[in-house]
Amino acid sequence: MTITQLKYVLAVAEHKNFTLAAEKCFVTQPTLSMQIQKIEEELSIQIFDRSKKPIQLTDIGQKIVNQAKNIVNEADRIQDIVEQQKGFIGGEFRLGIIPTIMPTLLPMFLTNFIKKYPKVKLIIEELNTDEIITKLNNGHLDAAIAATPLLEDKIKEIVLYFEPFVAYIPETHHNFQKEEIEVSDLNLDEILLLQDGHCFRDGILNLCKNNSSKNEIGHFQLESGSFETLIKLADEGLGTTLLPYLHTLDLKDKDKLKLRHFKEPKPAREVSLIFPKSELKIQIIEALRSTIAGVIKGAIVFQNVQIISSIHKK
Repeated sequence: MTITQLKYVLAVAEHKNFTLAAEKCFVTQPTLSMQIQKIEEELSIQIFDRSKKPIQLTDIGQKIVNQAKNIVNEADRIQDIVEQQKGFIGGEFRLGIIPTIMPTLLPMFLTNFIKKYPKVKLIIEELNTDEIITKLNNGHLDAAIAATPLLEDKIKEIVLYFEPFVAYIPETHHNFQKEEIEVSDLNLDEILLLQDGHCFRDGILNLCKNNSSKNEIGHFQLESGSFETLIKLADEGLGTTLLPYLHTLDLKDKDKLKLRHFKEPKPAREVSLIFPKSELKIQIIEALRSTIAGVIKGAIVFQNVQIISSIHKK
């Protein structure tokens, strides 16, 4: 059997469809099917149960796929070792970034990174945390930037910075008169939230889990996909919201007057560079880490923070 054949097996296992797997591998469907059949004949077993729709792995097929992932990763490591030995930092690198980090962090480091490492071809995707974990585990991302800890067995995390939560409070709200606020000042019923699927939303839910009154008259709930929308809704008197600290730096001066920082320890999220424990392309990962560390240290100066988990505790 060959590494290429194993990659075909992994593609079918992921997509559960021979035609789609062939497209992803840039081969014809008959070619892919024939190569997988060769492995099955060589091993005298069936990897896939073709009678089911979508195609399913057999019990022995699942074990083979698990081992094939290790073999393909180790094969890729050979080239990685050679490049590290030569001190080469280049090639294609697939990076995922969650939506609440992408618009603020990416402009801060991207130009510096491209200038310093011109041989790296960065392919950047905006993905939510669940999509990032899936793509990292399936080998479709080399690394990602996300709120942590994630507590994933196969993923390693390197903390980049801690980013405090900041409250955005319109003039008409009773907390506007306070110079600093406490978590106990928050009422979850009044907070405008991001849509479900955003880890920053889950952090707020964890932060405010004891601050919700279920009996407020006229209560309504409104969720949005962007901080800009939440800010506009708050300005209309529809509630308050919480923002990541870096997002507040680009607000207009009149809007910055509505920001209220928390008393110490400030609630904050942990932002990390995450990647598979196989550590493929670790030289590029380290280059990313050092570049981001160089630009972020001047922007994030808070030390006394309390990390709020991005994992929603039910």
